Amino acid sequence: MHHSRLCSIIIDCNTYDLDVAAAFWSSALGRTVNRENSGNLDKYRALETPPGQIKCEVQRVDHPSRVHIDIETDDLEAEVLRLSRLGAKEVQRIKHWVVMEAPTGQRFCIVMPQLSDFPKGANKWP
Repeated sequence: MHHSRLCSIIIDCNTYDLDVAAAFWSSALGRTVNRENSGNLDKYRALETPPGQIKCEVQRVDHPSRVHIDIETDDLEAEVLRLSRLGAKEVQRIKHWVVMEAPTGQRFCIVMPQLSDFPKGANKWP
C-alpha cells in the first residue's frame, strides 16, 4: 500500500535569465520568490507557498517552455507502476524522480514527498 497526491506545479522556462522569469511568475501569482528554499539556484526558484496551497517552482529547462505537475509519493516504484497501468509511459529517470507521459501527451513527474505534511490528504492505493 502506498500514498500519492498532487504536490506542485513546475513552470518550465527555456531562458537564460531565471531571475527574470521568476520575477514575472512571482508578480503574476502574488507569491514572493524564496531563494532559501530553491535548492539548486542554477535551475530552480521556489515561490512562497501559503499554508494549504500547492507548491510552485520556476525551473530552467532546455526543452520548450511549458508547465508540468509533480505527484509526490512514499513509494516511487509502486506509483510508477500504478500510473503505467492507467496508460502513462515512463519517459526518463532523473536522480530521485521519474518523468512520465500521460496517454494524452502531457509530461509530469513522480517525486518522493516534497511537502512536510505528507501524507495528509493523499490518496491511499492498494
